This record gives sequence, structure tokens and C-alpha cells, in this order.
Amino acid sequence: MTTPLENADAGPAEATDAAALRKTIRIKVCGVGGAGCNAADFIAQTKFESVDFLLVNTDAQALGAASLPDKFVLGRQRTRGLGTGGDPELGRAAAEDDAARLRSICEGVDILFVLAGMGGGTGTGAAPVLARVARESGALVLAMATLPFDFEGVRRQRQAAAGLHQLKAAADAVICLPNQKLFKMLDENTSVLEAFKIGNTLMADGLRGIWRLLTQTGLINVDFADLCSVTRGRHVASSFATAEAGGEKRGEQALEKLLAHPLLDGGQVLNESDAVLVSLAGGPDLTMSEVNKVMEPIHRQCENAHLILGAVIDEAFTGRLSVTLIASQRRSAESAPAAESGLAAAGRQADEPEFLDPAATPRPASRMVAPAPEMSNEKKEQMYTRQTGHARKKSARMQRELPLEIVFKGRFEKSEPTIRHGEDLDLPTYIRRGVALN
Repeated sequence: MTTPLENADAGPAEATDAAALRKTIRIKVCGVGGAGCNAADFIAQTKFESVDFLLVNTDAQALGAASLPDKFVLGRQRTRGLGTGGDPELGRAAAEDDAARLRSICEGVDILFVLAGMGGGTGTGAAPVLARVARESGALVLAMATLPFDFEGVRRQRQAAAGLHQLKAAADAVICLPNQKLFKMLDENTSVLEAFKIGNTLMADGLRGIWRLLTQTGLINVDFADLCSVTRGRHVASSFATAEAGGEKRGEQALEKLLAHPLLDGGQVLNESDAVLVSLAGGPDLTMSEVNKVMEPIHRQCENAHLILGAVIDEAFTGRLSVTLIASQRRSAESAPAAESGLAAAGRQADEPEFLDPAATPRPASRMVAPAPEMSNEKKEQMYTRQTGHARKKSARMQRELPLEIVFKGRFEKSEPTIRHGEDLDLPTYIRRGVALN
């Protein structure tokens, strides 16, 4: 990471070469499936210089409605352009059919953003294939995935959980946007179209924060290598948030909005993160004091994390301050994001056995056959009456007791008995329960 002070001695030629080098980074955004294509089409309408956009889908009709020109139908021979019907396996197979074409598209790309919605067919199944192919081509793959609303049902939640797991295994990092958390940003009068527009706007803001870091000359520069050090090969789920404020107290207000962002779970995400990237954007009036007011509280909440800061100067932000934060969380049962934990629970099959406590798991029963206990006829009659509720009818011909062969333990004579809840499980059940055999 370098600052203007460190570049003060660089001549005009060196500064020009450095700026040219930063702009040679090739970034591509690829929308996969219905939700991913809608998000990419929306983001492309905003200002993104030197960024290529691509749409891939198995639904030819939906793809034709998109405004972006660079698009193609995935797995046309398999799906005939009619979609996958919500089947992730069909989406994966369609992507594998066109793996060679996807690989050629990823050639020469430095950073590939994969936008997809988890839970359906094409996005869930094809996005991991695209991420894998892109990484094999040498690109840094950052995926942005939306997760289903709770009301979309258990089946979609299960598919989303499986797809997210595969996407994390294929991409360098996955930024999750749980749709359920959007409810915290909506009111009861918000329409469905507005709700999905808010989700697309959040994805655009997160992507724009990274784009600024890598393409615009900054007050504090972040290199491509810095981004790689935080994300490459980590295969984790990340969280992100963005906030903006203006006026004299823009620093404090932007920080307050950021920490209250629903996608950061009240700041809990920062406490559980081991890598955090912060992108600041301000006008020429941005001061180091304002940068410090934003960064000091963030650093306190994630003081043990690998923290990378970037700050860019943009004339359009005069009088305003924008903060974008991306946090990668440690992978443990305690630190898993709440949304992902819920998806994992939904993804578990109903008939899947629960994990057993090893200490409570009984040993296999012994094969020893022990002798029957000595018991008088009167005692036997009492036990029979107690178990059946009535006395046994007298019979002229009494049954004789069955002879039981005593089997010795042999080399297991000195083995410890299997005791559970005070009972010796090596003894047959009829002996432990006092059942007479006649």
C-alpha cells in the first residue's frame, strides 16, 4: 500500500506509468441465471469505466429482454433455451457443456465478478462452474450471491445452501446478500420491484467500492496484489456494507450508518472477521482527520484482522463521504453468519441422523450366555402375576425349565463389563429384568 507522501519523489514519467499500469487491470462482471443477469444489467446502467459485462442464462427469452449486448444462451443443446425448471443439476450440466466457451471468455481477465442468485436452477448450478473455470484461467474470482427469502420455501433454501457451498469451494471469496435481511431496510409500502432494486443497488455499491480501489488514483492506494492477499484462495463467505453522508459531520454520520447496516449484524460481523477491506471515496476536501474518524472505530472492532484501507478522490464527492466495507469471516461454527447457518439447517435432510455423543454410545453387546438365576416356583408365580395382571392357570402338566448352557468368557474373562446407567449390558435382558424362562 502506498500513499502520496511515499510517491512524492517520483517523477512525472514514473507517475504516468503507475497510473497506466493501474488502468490495465481487466475487470469483467458476469451475471449468471435470472437474478444474476438482472443484477448485472442494472449495474451496467451506472457509470463503470473499463469494465466488461457478460450475461449467461439457460432461458433464451429472459436473456433476450436484457439490454446488454454481450450475452449467450448456456447449454442450448441440452435445455433448448427453455431454462432449467429450477433444477441446479441441469444448470451445472449446461455450464459444463459450454465450459470451453466460458474458458475462452475468461482468458486475460484479472478480476471476474460472478453475480448469481442461489436457490434456483441456472445461477445455483452454473455459477460454481464459471468460477472454477475462471480460476483455472488465472483470474481472481469474487462472487456476489443473493440468498432466498424465508417465504420461498424449504426446497429453495436447501438448493441455495448446496449451491453456496459449491460456489465458496470454487471462488476466491463469496459476498452474500441474504434477501431476508432486506426487510430491515423496507417498509410495508415498499413494492416488490423496489425491494429487488434495493438488492441490486447494494450489489452495485459493493462492486463499485472495489472498482474505485483498483481503477482510480487514490489518496491511499490499494494495489491488485493487496486485494489478492485478502481474498485469493480463501474460499470464504464475506459480508459487505456501504454508507454515505454529507456535511460537516459526514465522517461520524457515515460511520454510524455503516455500523448500523443490517448486513453487518450490528457490527458483530466485524468482531468475527479476520480480513477487512475498507474503501473511502471523498472529494478534494476529504481530510486525514475524517479518514481517522472512520477507521479508528472500525479498527477497534476488528483489531486482530488483516485491515486494508483505500481512499480515492473524486470531484463528484465534494462535500460527501462514501464508505464501502468488505469483511471475510473466520470459518467456525461460532462465527458462521446467521443467514448461512439457517441455510445449512434448511439444507439438512429431514431423515438425516443427528450426531451422537461418543461418550453415550454403547459398546456392542457381549455374546456370553449367562446362567438363569435361582428362583423358587412361588417367586416365579409372583413375577408372572405382576407382569400379566392375572394368575397363571394351573396345568396338570407343568413345563420344565429350559436347560441353559453356560458359556465362559475365555480370554475375555478379565474384560471390564459394559455398564450403562448402572446396568451390566453384558448380561442378557431377561436376567437384568428378572424374567423367568419356563
